[in-house]
Amino acid sequence: METVTSLVFIVNLLIIFTSVVNQARGDTCIDGLGYCNNCDERCKAKHGPSSESSCDRSVGVPLCQCYYECESPPSPPAPPKKCDGGAGICSQRCQGQCCDMNCAQKYIGGHGFCNTLGTFSFCQCEYPC
Repeated sequence: METVTSLVFIVNLLIIFTSVVNQARGDTCIDGLGYCNNCDERCKAKHGPSSESSCDRSVGVPLCQCYYECESPPSPPAPPKKCDGGAGICSQRCQGQCCDMNCAQKYIGGHGFCNTLGTFSFCQCEYPC
């Protein structure tokens, strides 16, 4: 009885491991589905008609292995494109905060900063296109 209990424990551990890990080999993933009863039907029901199944007997107890095409992870969203604009000249009366506020009023989502070129200081804006 102890040998059967140990074997059942090992089989269950193997099933959990292969189900959780879903080992990927290239574009093919593997899902352990337990014992081989109705293996192909369960595989196709879970992973679609293009999936393929086999019974692995290497551990002594036949276990259903389901091979299916892995889904690619979703691509991260592209960062929003930034556009440049202007909101006049920076001066003693309108410096950093004033420039930023002018850009926010002029462009949706806009921010601004004073950019000095030579002797002139321009209010430069960045905003999502």
